[in-house]
Formats: sequence, structure tokens, C-alpha cells
Amino acid sequence: MRSSADTPDYISVLRYSRRLPHWHPDATSLFLTWCLAGSLPRNRFPPPHHAASGKAFAYIDRFLDQASFGPSWLRQDAIAQLVVSALHFSSETLHQYNLHAYVVMPNHVHMLVTPHAPTPDFMRTVKTFTAREANNLLDRTGQPFWQHESYDHWVRNDEQFQRIDRYIHENPVRAGLVSNSEDYRWSSAQAGGDAGMAG
Repeated sequence: MRSSADTPDYISVLRYSRRLPHWHPDATSLFLTWCLAGSLPRNRFPPPHHAASGKAFAYIDRFLDQASFGPSWLRQDAIAQLVVSALHFSSETLHQYNLHAYVVMPNHVHMLVTPHAPTPDFMRTVKTFTAREANNLLDRTGQPFWQHESYDHWVRNDEQFQRIDRYIHENPVRAGLVSNSEDYRWSSAQAGGDAGMAG
């Protein structure tokens, strides 16, 4: 299955999830996306004819980029910085993955990684820590911060890796937040991103 140059192929297969199964081949880079709780209303999940293809991801991502529904707490500098720091900590201190590219949008996060730990483990690390700290900053208690579900795609080759890297860095431009990807503060594009799939 191949999609357009602007939209990565998107596959979801079996794991612990409510809506989507997940499959993570060993030693393979992953494109991961997750969003704030309440940013995707149930009636806006992809229609059934989109669900088995890359169209599902494109449908969801376009909706999230509009940030017209639900919370957008990641617009707050302190919370966006918290998430960026957690992504780097899990990579550089815990060595759970190599972090190749990321962007923190107003209501969702994209990252491209090569895992060194099971994906459920490092996703739990990042999401649990950031949810707790963000809720403290927001003076919220007993409420979910992240949506339970996440979306993932395993990267098949270096060409696709480069395409996903560009997709992540261009997300703020597509959403109309900046004119140039390097101008977006909460993205690895400021540091030039990562050059390839090497783990």
C-alpha cells in the first residue's frame, strides 16, 4: 500500500488498544502519533471505508491540525516544553529509543523513532509522566490528559523514512502556524532533524 508524497502510509495492527490493533516489527523505525483526550469526538473518527488504509490517518491528522474541537493545551509554552523534554529524556537518558524527528502541535504529537524498548513501555513512560505534570500545571485532577489510543506506522525503507521526517517537520506549516518549518519552536526541525534510519 502506498500513499501520496504528502501523506505517509499508515498501518495499524494488534496490541492492547481500544480501537486500533498495532504491530511493531523488531529493529524497525516507527512513526507515532497521539493526541489530547477530547480532541477527537467519536463521530469524527474515520468513516468505515477509510479505516483500513492511509486515508484514516490523513483524515484524523487534518482534523487535528484544525484544532477547532476540544482542548489545545499544547499551545502553552510550559506544557509544550514539558513534552519535548520528556521525549528527549526517554531517548537520551532512558535509552528507550533513538529520536529522529518530532513535533508538538497544539493538540497532538508526532515522532519518528527507532525503539530499543517495547513501544507500549516507552509510550507509557512519556504519556504518564507528561499527563501528570501537565495536569499539575493546569490545576486539573482526576481527568485524562492524553487520549488512550495512539497511532503507529512502521517504516519500510529509507525513502519512506525521509518522507515521514519531512511530513513531521512540515506539519506546523500545513496547519498554518508558521511559514517555514524551522521557525516552529516545538519541533526537531529547528535542529535540522535526523538524516536517516540508522539505529
